Amino acid sequence: MNEDERLKYQIALTLLPGVGPVLAKNLVSYCGSVENIFKKKKANLERIPGIGVERAAAIANHAVFDQAEKEVAFIRKHKITSLFYTDQEYPIRLKNCEDAPPLLFFKGKCDMNAERMVAIVGTRHSTAYGKEITEQLVGDLGKYNAVIVSGLAYGIDIVAHKACVKNNVPTIGVLAHGLDRIYPAEHKPTAEKMVRNGGVLTEFISKTNPDRENFPSRNRIVAGMVDAVIVVESALKGGALITADIANGYNREVFAVPGRANSTYSQGCNEYIRLNKAALAENAEHIASLMNWNTPEKSKPPKQLNIFRELNPEEKVLIDLLKEKGKIDIDTLMIQSGLPVHKVSSTLLNLEFDGMLKALPGKMFELL
Repeated sequence: MNEDERLKYQIALTLLPGVGPVLAKNLVSYCGSVENIFKKKKANLERIPGIGVERAAAIANHAVFDQAEKEVAFIRKHKITSLFYTDQEYPIRLKNCEDAPPLLFFKGKCDMNAERMVAIVGTRHSTAYGKEITEQLVGDLGKYNAVIVSGLAYGIDIVAHKACVKNNVPTIGVLAHGLDRIYPAEHKPTAEKMVRNGGVLTEFISKTNPDRENFPSRNRIVAGMVDAVIVVESALKGGALITADIANGYNREVFAVPGRANSTYSQGCNEYIRLNKAALAENAEHIASLMNWNTPEKSKPPKQLNIFRELNPEEKVLIDLLKEKGKIDIDTLMIQSGLPVHKVSSTLLNLEFDGMLKALPGKMFELL
């Protein structure tokens, strides 16, 4: 099967009525591959948990294939990269979120599995204070080789993206619509510059409008593909706090920049700090310290691991990976080691008890 045919099946899976990300991935698991889903008999599909008669009929009649084929042609014409959740290049942090999109579309050039991924979000009604803080954060986070993710919206989002372009910091804008447009249209020139060192990412096919219900879906991608979310300015309600809540649910680090008590667009940040839903962050150094990032100007000498007992096979595999990478998250350890998640977790715990490694924020681990 060629790549276009495989992509057609992947897109078709996302177009099935009543089949969301969780059910789509369950279908792949039950059927063995995305292609097999559409080759199963209707009666067999009906027996898969969550499918039923109506969904089975929609899968079996292949009605979504025409639209999927048109989308393949659009993707090839515009040199868009497609990322299925089983692909190695798919954002690994996002992959381990239960509701992660099975398929993403990306225009640009950026490593979405970089060592440090940070989201900067905030109100659409940014103040001069918020803009200044955002620009300072971007410039300083760039020294830590962080990739900056945001939503290309008005306010803090676009300030962050523009600052990244200015400082040559990689940045990814996550969209609530297809890649046939940029919304808002005023941000198209910035998006075009971002593609050179970063890019734009979406789960939506072309001709998808930026409808209101798409933005919470967009926010979960922003939260899921990073190690930390920084809220610069927000009122007591807003999309930035939705992203922060999702990030907390994904066990990501959440930071908030404090502001004046009488500022409407700092009330949300101040409240999240007060409720311990976000750590206070006034600058990049605060964030780097809490994330246990090394000082960018200094590199540590290679670790000389003191081992006082014989390692079992699982321990040796994880130790070797940690020696190679320096720091590594539990999801990457699980994938690269080939060990089941319970075995990785228990082995890491034993190694930590024995003083061979330490746990860091963001489910990261480092040898001692």
